[in-house]
Amino acid sequence: MTAEPQSAASPLIHLQGIQKVFLTDEVETHALSEIHLEIAQGEYVSIAGPSGCGKSTLLAILGLLDTPTGGTYTLNGNQVANLDHSARARIRNREIGFIFQSFNLIGDLTVFENVELPLTYRGLSAGERKERAMEALEKVGMSHRLRHYPSQLSGGQQQRVAVARALGGKPSILLADEPTGNLDSKNGEAVMDLLRQLHREGATICMVTHDPRFARHADRQIHLFDGRIVEELVEAR
Repeated sequence: MTAEPQSAASPLIHLQGIQKVFLTDEVETHALSEIHLEIAQGEYVSIAGPSGCGKSTLLAILGLLDTPTGGTYTLNGNQVANLDHSARARIRNREIGFIFQSFNLIGDLTVFENVELPLTYRGLSAGERKERAMEALEKVGMSHRLRHYPSQLSGGQQQRVAVARALGGKPSILLADEPTGNLDSKNGEAVMDLLRQLHREGATICMVTHDPRFARHADRQIHLFDGRIVEELVEAR
C-alpha cells in the first residue's frame, strides 16, 4: 500500500466520527464517541484525561492495534480504519513508531538487536539495518551501550532504547503511551526532554499521559472525558 502525496493542507492523521463500542454480557460500553481529530505533520499532540476516559483505546486505534466500530481514519492519505490484519501490520511497521510505558524490550537481545529487530521485517539489507539502528541509538544517546542487555540498563536508559527502536523505521508518527509511567521524576523529565528534542528535529508525536506537567510539553493538548473530546488547548510558545 503506497501513500499518496499529501497536499500542504492535508493532515497526516484525520479521524472523522470515530466510535468504539465494547459488548460484554449484552451490555454496550461506549469507549469512544464521535471523535473528530486531525494531527498535522510535525505536530506534537498530547491526549490526557482521567482513568477510563478512552485514552488508550484512542491510541490503539491510531496505532492500528484496534479497529473502530464506526467512523473513518485516514493516515498519510489512505483509509486505514477497516483494513485486514496483515495490511494493518504492514502499515504499522512502516508508518508508526510505538513507545510503551513498560519499554517492551526483549531481554535476550542486546540494545542493538532490540533496535534492529523491527527492521528485519522491512526487507532491508544488513548494512542498512545497521546504519539505521546506529543512527537511532546515537539520537537518543545510547550508542555506547549497544552491546549491553536490557537488564544491565536503568529504567531511563531502557526507555531511551525503546525510543530508538521506534525511530529506527523512520515512521510518519511516534505514538507514546504513558512513556514516563514506569520512571522516577528525574528519568521521566529526561525522556520528555528527549521527545521534545525529537519534535524540534521534525518528528510528529502523539502522546497519552495522565500527568499534566508532561501534557504541557505538547503543542496541543486533547482532553478526553467519557470517550469524548471535551477540550483542546494550544500551548503558546
